Amino acid sequence: MKGKSIIKLVGMLLIIGIMIFVAAFGVTLGSWKINPAMNGIKKGLDIAGGSSIQYDADADSITDEQKDTVVSILRTRLTEQGYTEANVQSQGDKRFYVEIPSVSDPREAVELLGKTAQLSFTDPDGTVIMTGDDVDTASAKYDRLSETSAPENYVELKLKDSGVEKFSEATGRLAGQAEGQNYIAIMLDDQVVSSPRVQTQITDTTCIISGNFTVESARELAGLIRAGQLPFKLTEVGVSSVGATLGETAFNNSILAAFISLILIMLYMLVFYRLPGLVSAIALAFYTALTVLLLGWFKVNLTLPGIAGIILSMGMAVDANVVIFERIIDELKLGKTLRASVESGFHRAIAAVVDSNVTTVIAAAVLLWLGSGTVKGFAVTLLIGVLVSMFTAIVITKFLLVQLVQLNVKNRKLYGIGVK
Repeated sequence: MKGKSIIKLVGMLLIIGIMIFVAAFGVTLGSWKINPAMNGIKKGLDIAGGSSIQYDADADSITDEQKDTVVSILRTRLTEQGYTEANVQSQGDKRFYVEIPSVSDPREAVELLGKTAQLSFTDPDGTVIMTGDDVDTASAKYDRLSETSAPENYVELKLKDSGVEKFSEATGRLAGQAEGQNYIAIMLDDQVVSSPRVQTQITDTTCIISGNFTVESARELAGLIRAGQLPFKLTEVGVSSVGATLGETAFNNSILAAFISLILIMLYMLVFYRLPGLVSAIALAFYTALTVLLLGWFKVNLTLPGIAGIILSMGMAVDANVVIFERIIDELKLGKTLRASVESGFHRAIAAVVDSNVTTVIAAAVLLWLGSGTVKGFAVTLLIGVLVSMFTAIVITKFLLVQLVQLNVKNRKLYGIGVK
């Protein structure tokens, strides 16, 4: 039993070490490459600066509801590109102002934002079949389109009731046309973004757009369709660069503060909880590596409030361990065996740990739903951090403690008894 526990402990330490290495330096194995996680994390406007674009509405007058629609659509398009920290707001009667972080070239920012006018679906003759108002949603999928075909990337389109009849008539008419005359062009600003061929009449609310899609191209097309159509055309009137409000120095200082906090927390846990403290330090290292990997994987825009969210969730991860360890110590003081104390301690602490984390998750989810800009960035990092901290406290910490129990380390002082 001891031999198996040692193997499991070593295996877990190797996994954590590999994750930390990959997060920090990446890895390359032949043609297979994972970049360092920090390469995937984008810096927010307050740290790295960016570009701004000004648009004027091509309309005599616009309502507040139309302003909100335009802001929502532009923000959605930027979010689809991974720029969750982009700032979009209306100014005055007809002007809209967009700030995009980490994009130093203003013209690149214009291309990144994409098209700014109406979405339409047209036949080969240029006749508009339907517009973005007739589309409910679109999503990128990866699956088999038939029992005999191989899995592939495609876009699933869901239509509103207003679009079903229009699409049914058009697909029924085009399905029998010759090659080159049997497609529907999906257009933004009179530019074709995709031209899927019509193979059969579509009469329900769901249809499939297939072709030689990659994961990225399928997501991009779905995002463009989801963005819908603007209620009027926007005319670009100016672009410029935006300087960082805080800068690289503030970012580096924040990272240094997070690192110092991590080390001090680990030392505190080691001093007061001894062996369980060592377990919490290992779990905290796992938490840090996994959080950084997820931030890089989801290409999160990291701002200073976002870093604060990470540090806050780090404290919650340790707080969960403190609750668990105190319950274990209470059980040991009652004279229970080490195995019984660990099991009973986790059982008594788990409800408090889950409740405190779930309430924070709810708060972060509400901020993510209703917030924008740096508020949303804080919510994203806090949500990821809390979910990871709950996983490390409930799964990783318990796993490591159980392996220590299997090693039958019985010295009570090693578990913090008599230290405080």
